[in-house]
Amino acid sequence: MPSLRLAILDMYDNEPNQGMRCIQEIVSRFEQHYEWKVFDVRGKAEVPGMDFDIFISTGGPGSPHDGDGNWDVKYYKWLEEAWAWNQKPGRPKKHVFFICHSFQMAVKHFALAEVSKRKSMSFGTFRCHMTDAGACEPNFEGLPNPFFIADFRDWQCIQPNLERIDEMGAEILALEKIRPHVPLERAIMAIRFSPEMLGTQFHPEADPDGMLLHFMDPKRKAQILDEHGEEKYLRMIKHLNDSDKIGLTHEIVLPLFLHRAVGLLQADCVPA
Repeated sequence: MPSLRLAILDMYDNEPNQGMRCIQEIVSRFEQHYEWKVFDVRGKAEVPGMDFDIFISTGGPGSPHDGDGNWDVKYYKWLEEAWAWNQKPGRPKKHVFFICHSFQMAVKHFALAEVSKRKSMSFGTFRCHMTDAGACEPNFEGLPNPFFIADFRDWQCIQPNLERIDEMGAEILALEKIRPHVPLERAIMAIRFSPEMLGTQFHPEADPDGMLLHFMDPKRKAQILDEHGEEKYLRMIKHLNDSDKIGLTHEIVLPLFLHRAVGLLQADCVPA
């Protein structure tokens, strides 16, 4: 029986998505090392306790500022408990990965940047640029710089609070693609909050096959063509067929996080 436990915090609020399938597929690769469970945070106000060792908090719809006074309070309490747990020496650490909506909520909670609505939705596959810290990030090992991401969001994290980031010991790992023709600040795309906590604005779990199936649906294709144009649609489909783009990110970021978390936790369990 595996001694470790992993929790997936489902933030999708029962909205149909490919993200949960992709996350569960990646989690299943390592399930000889842990047992795992899904918690419906926004639908049922479920959150895991500190009897779990590894946490993946998913993307989801809507504003990161909204809640119902129940699930969001429980979520932030869980986050604060995980953070506080890791501050006490002598304990095996809690390893956490935040994705998209969860990333924005964590940035807001820790007051690391301004979380604001974009002028228009970011939708598709894009280049993402590592910072110097990102180039040394273990969970990005094997990615080129820039690397390709799946990015779907109405919200963004900008105006980093550098004093607060330094105080926490956090590091910005990646920024939005360079857009010399757009006079807007580049959004933060990844942060290492602590040695055990990491988050990405993009969707590292996204796989080419799932995205291709999703975007080839006739209704969804028509909506994309109407809102974003044929050129962007065709470029996105082309990127999904290139093994060095979304597929590479899918195979590196979350799997490396899980591999590293399991290794560190197993090392902590070895008797001195």
